[in-house]
Amino acid sequence: MSKDQIIIFDTTLRDGEQSPGASMNTKEKIQIATQLERLGVDVIEAGFAAASPGDFDAIHKIAQVVKNSTVCSLARALERDITEAAKAIEAAPKKRIHTFIATSPIHMEYKLKMTPEQVIKKAVEAVALAKSFVDDVEFSCEDAGRSDIGFLKEISDAVIEVGAKTINLPDTVGIRMPSEIADMISQMKAHIGERAIISVHNHNDLGLAVANSLEAIKNGARQVECTINGLGERAGNAALEEIVMALKVREDMFSDVETKINTKEIYPTSRMIATITGIEPQPNKAIVGKNAFAHESGIHQDGVLKHKQTYEIFSPEEIGLNKDDTLVLGKHSGRAAFKDKLEKLGFNLTKEQLDETFLRFKELADKKKDIYDDDLRALVTSNMTSIEKSFEIVALQLMDSTGGVPSAAVTIKKPDGTEVTDAGIGDGTIDAIFKTIDRITGHSGRLMDYKVKSVSKGKDALANVTVQVNFNQDEPAVIGHGLSIDTMLASARAYIGALNSYISMRGMLKKRGNSTSNII
Repeated sequence: MSKDQIIIFDTTLRDGEQSPGASMNTKEKIQIATQLERLGVDVIEAGFAAASPGDFDAIHKIAQVVKNSTVCSLARALERDITEAAKAIEAAPKKRIHTFIATSPIHMEYKLKMTPEQVIKKAVEAVALAKSFVDDVEFSCEDAGRSDIGFLKEISDAVIEVGAKTINLPDTVGIRMPSEIADMISQMKAHIGERAIISVHNHNDLGLAVANSLEAIKNGARQVECTINGLGERAGNAALEEIVMALKVREDMFSDVETKINTKEIYPTSRMIATITGIEPQPNKAIVGKNAFAHESGIHQDGVLKHKQTYEIFSPEEIGLNKDDTLVLGKHSGRAAFKDKLEKLGFNLTKEQLDETFLRFKELADKKKDIYDDDLRALVTSNMTSIEKSFEIVALQLMDSTGGVPSAAVTIKKPDGTEVTDAGIGDGTIDAIFKTIDRITGHSGRLMDYKVKSVSKGKDALANVTVQVNFNQDEPAVIGHGLSIDTMLASARAYIGALNSYISMRGMLKKRGNSTSNII
């Protein structure tokens, strides 16, 4: 029996990036998009082209490198948004414009200040304009979960008439129960039939995003919008990995549908997203949490030892997780073995990237006895997604005697190639480092967030530091990452990385003459 394909629409790069602290630069977004394509995602919502120069640039470049997945840009039902989206995705072999307008009474009255008739007219105009640029147009009824079902049918009819191929019905505020989603989707499926694909985009405010997505599939939805690790606004979105594995493991319940997802790429993708955003899945997170396959109870351990399926409903290998995290590389490993290992971890590097990363690997191997898979993931990701270095940390020396004043001496290479050394004091060691960097570079930053995580295990584990820094109160904060066995050096690198991202963003703004403000 032939099965219906569930279209996996990944919005990690758009809605996922709206998680507080999850901003990514263009190189990071390109690397993620490449991995999402490797994962087998059908549609990659690469961003919101009209939101900022950074979003436009990232979508434009992703459209040039992604070949198999559809590249999509979000756009409000506004002419400028739609034309910007069309320009950004122009180079993509497969492209989609996703336009939306609110349809709930509360949104139409208080946010849009429009009548239902005006909303329908605006929606029709937007879809018609998008259709003039691309064949594949998706229309979303924002806050469909709180919209009148009769109005949803009316506006869907109108936009389908002018070319919308997908009708998305988001539970924008995450308020609906599975039974309510089931009722809405079954009614809309009966009304729309085969005229368009019905999609859902469920938020997780009540912890029901995945349950609601699965219930929607059972009642006729054939596209689900989701993110890796469940990232997204507020409590996040439906988690891609949970939806996909639920469909696979409970094939008895979903025998009529399937996805094109390569599940062995789920764990590598999750780790890449966590490394780049600095947002780790909670330990007990389903599918990809670090405790997802941990068995502490003696009864559970005994059962698993006798037969894995006593307590494991699928094997970690099915999602690409090697529980042994095999130590296969060391200081004597050659380039061929290094390249082969990285390919198995999901990285396809250019010759230049491989050469640079191999040198960094050798430097790490001289300092660290055991090299784990997560060390390699962090090493490669930090190298492949780093932006142009306007400033670079050359040396760091700390002077913090017991009972003394924390101080730091920092040497930085400036854009003109000169090296400057200075020292400073602070309320703590980190504060001393950052204040000294501010004085040398001439840019004063306000630290908004600071996170440090051990990449693997052992006393010589790599420290992965993520900072969020605001260098201009009128502009968004930027993210920086730093990696080193020395946590203080990793912190300095992260802060410099944030500064370099800020300088790069300012350069892009000057070039395009636009604002950095995010529209949504």
